Amino acid sequence: MTTAVYVLLNIVIIAGLIGLLIYMQKKHVSFSKRVFTGLGLGVLLGTFLQLAYGTGSEVVGQTTEWYNILGRGYVKLLMMIVIPLIMVSIIQSIINLEKSSELGKMSAWIIGILVGTAMLAALVGVAASLIFNLNAGEIEAGQAEQDRGIYLEERLDGLENMSTPQKILEFIPSNPFEDMTGARATSTIAVVIFSAFIGIAVLGVRRKAPEQAEMFTKIINSIYAVVMRIVTLVLRLTPFGILGLMANTVANTDIGGVLELGKFVLASYVALFAMFIIHLVFVGVFGLNPLTYVKKVLPVLGFAFTSRSSAGTIPLNVQAQKNNLGVPDGIANMSASFGATIGQNGCAGIYPAMLAVMIAPSQGINPLDLSFLIPLVIITGISSFGVAGVGGGATFAALIVLSAMNLPVALAGLLITVEPLIDMGRTALNVNGAMTSGTLTSRILGKLDMKKFNDKEAIEKDLSNAL
Repeated sequence: MTTAVYVLLNIVIIAGLIGLLIYMQKKHVSFSKRVFTGLGLGVLLGTFLQLAYGTGSEVVGQTTEWYNILGRGYVKLLMMIVIPLIMVSIIQSIINLEKSSELGKMSAWIIGILVGTAMLAALVGVAASLIFNLNAGEIEAGQAEQDRGIYLEERLDGLENMSTPQKILEFIPSNPFEDMTGARATSTIAVVIFSAFIGIAVLGVRRKAPEQAEMFTKIINSIYAVVMRIVTLVLRLTPFGILGLMANTVANTDIGGVLELGKFVLASYVALFAMFIIHLVFVGVFGLNPLTYVKKVLPVLGFAFTSRSSAGTIPLNVQAQKNNLGVPDGIANMSASFGATIGQNGCAGIYPAMLAVMIAPSQGINPLDLSFLIPLVIITGISSFGVAGVGGGATFAALIVLSAMNLPVALAGLLITVEPLIDMGRTALNVNGAMTSGTLTSRILGKLDMKKFNDKEAIEKDLSNAL
């Protein structure tokens, strides 16, 4: 049979799996079960493509292009609603604040928890590298790795000219309409800041011209209702999107490269899991049931894992915090938005620290020396501001940290073959860090809806009614 026939057969197979998910929806199978069914079916389908045609074959290449309509198309729809969701949600939540000073407290706690856990994640990354005795000098560099190293050095040239104050200035929106297009890595935060200014301005107008403020509030509430309906429509597609994303990921995974760098992959996932446990410990310390928390965030983490996009996960993140965990609108939106670009525990915490410890011996540096460890943790925390919430953000963070520690960035190119596999776990941890920051901030400020958090069926009831 020709390539076209095989591709058509593969399209028919995924169409049948889509039909199964639609059947489950009609039978009112819970949303979370449909999400994980899509995940499992995607793994099986991707494995079939690997075994039947081989990674890199023309059939797999053309098949995954068609599957991308389902997978990456879903991610694009999520990205489509990120900016409108953030804008109207932030404005509405500030308008509903009793005191404008509450905004400062919310922001401070959310950012503090994100950056603090990122620095803690750096220590976890250091420990994992030392325990598994990772050393960049032991990794063999092929042509692809060398090309990647050259690319990273070229990309570094554009970053070295920016000082820390200049990087902070990148958060401030000079053209909010440009940032609404996602033109910059810090566009999400810039939109949050712009939206906050609008909300605070409305609070001021309410005191001097209550009629105009009331009219604006009604308009925002109407827009919010429409945007949330769009969010609901898009989220209905989650099981199908995960099916396409997971099938493509597994089908294109370089098994040989994974086996060759198996120790690094294992060390990375041990570190990611350890940090996830630390998140749960924090949840427990603040008097919340960690198991209840896990049950309610798993569908979101499943999508983050397959999509490798913290920014794309924002709508799911916000919905889960509000509907499942009992986090107020304002805190949910801020933690999800900030968490997509600030303090990412996986991409900006664990990964750069692991690379630094791996590369240090090649430069004659003892990674256990406090004069190396202390600056590494501090630099990791500072550099965790402004990491892009899409695939590749970890590379951006690694470039900043390695260059600040005077370590060669080209050696980071040695891990190109396993980057996608590790990035899946890193993204899931990033998103969980954002959800943890929102949950803990709500708890600290006494705003967490404990009845909703402790309602073990809230996830099913809310999603069934909405989806």
